[in-house]
Amino acid sequence: MNPLNQGHCQSRRHFVGSTAFGIGGLGLAQLLQQDAMAAPAKPALEKPTFDLSAKAPPRPARAKAMISLFMGGGPSHLDMLDPKPLLEKYDGKQFPGTDIKYDNAGGASSTVMASPFKFRKHGQCGTEVSELLPHTAGIVDEIAVVRSMNLGGLRNHVAGMRALNTGIGQAGRPALGSWMTYGLGTESQELPAFVALIVGSNPPGSPYWSSAMLPSIYQGTVVRDKAPRIMNLDPPAHLKGEAQARQFSLLEQLNQIHLRQHPGEHDLEARIASYELAANMQLAAKEALDIANESEATRKLYGLDNNLTRQMGEACIIARRLVERGVRFVNIWHYAWDMHENINGVLPGRCQRTDQPSAALVKDLKMRGLLDTTLVHWGGEMGRLPVIQNRGENKKPGRDHNTDGFSMWLAGGGIKPGITYGATDEFGHKAVEDVVHHYDYHATLMDLFGMDNQHLAFKRNAREETLLNGQPGKIQTGLLA
Repeated sequence: MNPLNQGHCQSRRHFVGSTAFGIGGLGLAQLLQQDAMAAPAKPALEKPTFDLSAKAPPRPARAKAMISLFMGGGPSHLDMLDPKPLLEKYDGKQFPGTDIKYDNAGGASSTVMASPFKFRKHGQCGTEVSELLPHTAGIVDEIAVVRSMNLGGLRNHVAGMRALNTGIGQAGRPALGSWMTYGLGTESQELPAFVALIVGSNPPGSPYWSSAMLPSIYQGTVVRDKAPRIMNLDPPAHLKGEAQARQFSLLEQLNQIHLRQHPGEHDLEARIASYELAANMQLAAKEALDIANESEATRKLYGLDNNLTRQMGEACIIARRLVERGVRFVNIWHYAWDMHENINGVLPGRCQRTDQPSAALVKDLKMRGLLDTTLVHWGGEMGRLPVIQNRGENKKPGRDHNTDGFSMWLAGGGIKPGITYGATDEFGHKAVEDVVHHYDYHATLMDLFGMDNQHLAFKRNAREETLLNGQPGKIQTGLLA
């Protein structure tokens, strides 16, 4: 269990935010504790401090890092990963049931819509995948397709993304990446421990990379999909060199004064021993985010030679580069999958943009010997319903949200490869076999990292907060290698 802490220092942060040399999204909070790591062991009764030094998990771990490819909006499992032949029989007819739960009543209907996209078996495992995902089809022997996700009554995007990214469908909860870095720290002291890489627009209700009540050093650093990747990483020309060094020195003096006036404030108690590390972080982040020296074969693998796949391809390469350099958790956010109308026209384009880079990430990690210890997740916060939703001026058919049964896939990091896990009913409406709720998903992830979500706790106002806060997360042993 990690130590518990309350103290926060606002004056230092306000100072950092107001100075022009700032290190932007990396957060100067990561510089705290650097000399504390080398300090002698403290008496047991003394309150411990927080840091990002690498920590051994309580029990043997299979995974060391995680990359989550989050397809926000709700990828249609019925058209991509979960074939349902019965939909063809009922296509255009009334759904033979009365229990469909609509999130968006506008244009809702009970008319069944079959998928126009063809499925076939792939790989030695024989997993069926849609023609929309030819590159994912090429890695089915490396992944576990989970077809039985369920959010337990949560219907909308914000609640769903909270559930899958913070453990609980409520506001004000720390992100999974924050819990991971709180429990395990990071292998790199020159890069952020937790990165949120945004492709396109921010998902509604964000940030899902907040550390919430956890200390700010565990918050995710936002990396953009275009230059500059991290805002305000470089000082302006007139502050480089000696001017920046003087500002660092002044900031250190202010922190020392504040520490003497407010003993026990944990954000400062380790002292900022060397602001040279700030320059090191600037250099390390630039190098990690620079893909110019990637080989031509790698660039082609991820689709950087294609305008459709370049943006997602660059994000996936950066994620791999960060993990290679010791970053613990990377979220790639691609919020573009909410298709209440014209799904048959829009979905192929979304798949074209993301399929090749996502599959390339798994291939690349395996080639570099990183897949065994890097857990890769692909999926969104919901799927789509098996009935038509007519919305919009042209009334082209779409699908409403479905959180009662949907699909995602996992690879590496101790996940059993080449399997399908769980199942929805014959219409793809509800998860009915080996149901995986969001809290089961999180319990399984924590187990893969050698942690127990019930014991990794943070004390706030005399209450111990955990990732799931008492939800009955069940480890899905059938997913484990």
